[in-house]
Amino acid sequence: MAALFRGMSSLLEVALRSGVIYVAILLGMRFAGKRELGQMNVIDLVVILLIANAVQNAMVGSDNTIAGGIVAAFVILALNKAASAVAARSERWRVFLEGKPTQLIADGKLLMENLRKEGVTSDEVEMAMRERGFASMKEVKQAFLETDGTISFIDHASRIARTRKHIRQFRH
Repeated sequence: MAALFRGMSSLLEVALRSGVIYVAILLGMRFAGKRELGQMNVIDLVVILLIANAVQNAMVGSDNTIAGGIVAAFVILALNKAASAVAARSERWRVFLEGKPTQLIADGKLLMENLRKEGVTSDEVEMAMRERGFASMKEVKQAFLETDGTISFIDHASRIARTRKHIRQFRH
């Protein structure tokens, strides 16, 4: 990779490296699935810390100056703002970057294929269901794993109850 940046100024190199790492991590998190985006547990925190440590040198290389750190941070913030703006303006890009909700329950029955696809267990759905005050699966008309990792429930009266991120964490 050093050959790719040979002859460029140090700060431009930091900017380009930071951009490449941002895109790589964004795509990695996107393809990790919705469950990874819900509230973090200890394992998720360890992964985030290790990824941050692993990519730090890839972003700034040998530049450990304040200016290099500021450039790296600015590029990451600017790319994040740009990704958010693109997602807000385009349905296609929003779905690509954020995904779509996945139905987990239909008419009181678990959709096992969708649970498997999302890596969610029936125990996790039932736990979230009980937290929202549902005593039985039959009380739930529909449930969705939302793009932020929470589960929303719709009862037969069309009332919506959504899990709160700070109450329950998904296990791995």
